[in-house]
Amino acid sequence: MNEEKVTKGQRTRARILEAAEQVFAEIGYHDASIVKITQAAGVGQGTFYLYFSSKIQVFDEVVDDLNRRVRHAMIEASSAADGRIEAERAGFAAFFRFTADHPALYRIVRQAEFVSPGALKRHYTRIVEGYQTGLAEARADGQIGDIDPEVAAWALMGIGEIVGMRWVLWGPDVDPGGPPSEVPPEVFEQAMTFIERALAPTGATPHPPDEPGESA
Repeated sequence: MNEEKVTKGQRTRARILEAAEQVFAEIGYHDASIVKITQAAGVGQGTFYLYFSSKIQVFDEVVDDLNRRVRHAMIEASSAADGRIEAERAGFAAFFRFTADHPALYRIVRQAEFVSPGALKRHYTRIVEGYQTGLAEARADGQIGDIDPEVAAWALMGIGEIVGMRWVLWGPDVDPGGPPSEVPPEVFEQAMTFIERALAPTGATPHPPDEPGESA
């Protein structure tokens, strides 16, 4: 019986988080309210307070949940790759797929800059920490050049963030209010060519970009 209650509670909590993600993404933190979140989740306000103490707490947990999910998608995709460059390709492809399916990642994380700077810092540093470790191992193995793994991790994350915002969030017409899109194959290939050249060991010849439509 206790196990059934825990399972039901976990489902309810997840439903509230999902509803909060939707509300924060659609109308923003300041216009959101616990009433609107509970209405979207189909639960009462009393139920909300069983799991969260405030609007800011549920916002922070939405940021953490999005972070966990996008890191999982990237790690799962890149872990099967052969070598660091292929891992970059697989990881970036997974990141762009995730953001196309969950544009709330951009909208909510950017709100965190003003709403919860701690959540914003936590989001980016968690991504960089794992990234930095992989780059350090690749440098030690001679798969990439003699670059600072921490600097490279932040730079690569910045590329993914801005390229994704331009083509995923804004779409082909650079319309901030338009529907989410996908990174075009030719844009993906150009980004990967840039990244491969930046990471390549000294004297290595980067692969030419694939033809459009051949991206991972």
